[in-house]
Amino acid sequence: MAPSDPLRRSMANVSIGQYLIQRLRDYGIEQMFGIPGDYVLSFYSELEKSPIEVIGCTREDCAGFAADAYARLRGMGALCVTYCVGGLSVCNSIAGAYAEKSPVVVISGSPGLKERGGGTLLHHMVRDFRTQYDVFEKFTIAGTELSDPVTAFSEIDRVLDACDRYKRPVYIELPRDMVHVVPPVTHGYRGHVREPDSGATAEAVAESVARIAQAEKPVIIAGIEIHRFGLQDELLALADKSQIAIATTMLGKSVVSERHPRFIGLYEGALGNQDLTRFVEESDLVLLLGAFLSDINLGIYTAQLDPTRCIYATSEEIRISHHHYHNVLLREYLQSLVASELKPTGRTIPTSLVCGAGEVGQDHEPADEPLTTSWMVKRLNRLIDADTIVIADVGDSLFAATELTIHDRGEFLAPAYYTSMGFSIPAALGAATACSDHRVVVLVGDGAFQMTGQELSTLVRYGHNPIVILLDNHGYGTERFLHAGQWRYNEIQPWNYTQLLSVYGRGESHLVTTEREFQAALEHAWRTTDTPHLIQAKLLEGDASQTLKNLAERMGKNVG
Repeated sequence: MAPSDPLRRSMANVSIGQYLIQRLRDYGIEQMFGIPGDYVLSFYSELEKSPIEVIGCTREDCAGFAADAYARLRGMGALCVTYCVGGLSVCNSIAGAYAEKSPVVVISGSPGLKERGGGTLLHHMVRDFRTQYDVFEKFTIAGTELSDPVTAFSEIDRVLDACDRYKRPVYIELPRDMVHVVPPVTHGYRGHVREPDSGATAEAVAESVARIAQAEKPVIIAGIEIHRFGLQDELLALADKSQIAIATTMLGKSVVSERHPRFIGLYEGALGNQDLTRFVEESDLVLLLGAFLSDINLGIYTAQLDPTRCIYATSEEIRISHHHYHNVLLREYLQSLVASELKPTGRTIPTSLVCGAGEVGQDHEPADEPLTTSWMVKRLNRLIDADTIVIADVGDSLFAATELTIHDRGEFLAPAYYTSMGFSIPAALGAATACSDHRVVVLVGDGAFQMTGQELSTLVRYGHNPIVILLDNHGYGTERFLHAGQWRYNEIQPWNYTQLLSVYGRGESHLVTTEREFQAALEHAWRTTDTPHLIQAKLLEGDASQTLKNLAERMGKNVG
């Protein structure tokens, strides 16, 4: 959340490091993630003296995933790492945050300005002192090196403003000999305000109202930007006033409560519920609001959406059929639509798509049968509530989890567009830090867990109590379906996962191989909220959700 009046503050006798901390707090950041190193130790000392709690992670990329999840739930996240060996390690997770519009502030220490002369090579340096800055420029929306005391405060303001405004990561590089420098008092950054074109907005709204009035079978597909920009109330007001049903994309899952009476499910093209796909694709008007048109969101290009029957509105563009409207802000567009003379449409929602249809109750009771991912997700669906945050890693953890019914806004986190393995465990750290009053449940495959699962140690260290459901199929299950065959590169070393919590020092582990064992372990974990739980679920050989099978059939054609 942006501060209400970011310029009215005392800047006298404030160092660059102190000012940066103050501004992070202005944006609601109470914790940040990272790993210290010598080029950033001076700033870490300032953080230690500040109200911001520093969460030490096991790896820099994990700190990035944690800050990403924190940002998705709290509005902005931050991490602090050292130069190059730390900064370059975090590139993948920040690239994912950029791809999925998550506002993360990357702070990196760097060699002091005074030690850069003389031609001596400094440790951690790659090529030249500009290398790391140039790398981050490719996947951040704004960046700065705080090398000039006169402009340092205004540069901090400019970069944080861009992070908040565009909901993308930003980069701040802080030379270690600038941390304690007190700049001369300046006026600071006055902020950039994107002025909407009122005429273009009025025309876009008028054309949209006319198209909605003419439509007999409209539908809304809501995307992740509705959550990122806090537009859920506007979306629901539009749906309620016009009586138009809401579907979401996979990345946009849980942008609104999935128990809302106008919510009908996830639109995934040919990959998902065919009743829903038919309902959407038979529509004579599709309002795509804040949605990314990615290959996954479009069901690997199986989505049959005629552009002439679409209104496509994002933070970056408004397009109605083939008409493009420039300088129209998404918030003003939605608010104006709600305020317009919209009439309720007469389209009814099929019984099979009504909220609650097909959820709890259709799975069979537990038996001494081998485990499948879809069955386990249905059992989990019986327990989750508005105080549960579900985090799914990529692969069948994600595809099966699309069947869950999420009760509240933004309570489902997954890298559904960038699809980087290893997101979920460090993201659980970010989520548990951001919302300590919620129960965090993680769905993660064994391949993804072996990448970043050691961050479970940090969750234990900081007293968090997640439930981690580890889907054990001894390797990379999605790749097996994408490229059929007994390829050894899809296998991984089997671990005794249930021994890990004893190594970490706290928690209960459960090894389950049957439905009955899983049910008992899950119910026990749900009742026992004062300790972490790791449920190692050995899956039926060759198991996969129907969504994964459908996806593999589509994507497998492109795999050599």
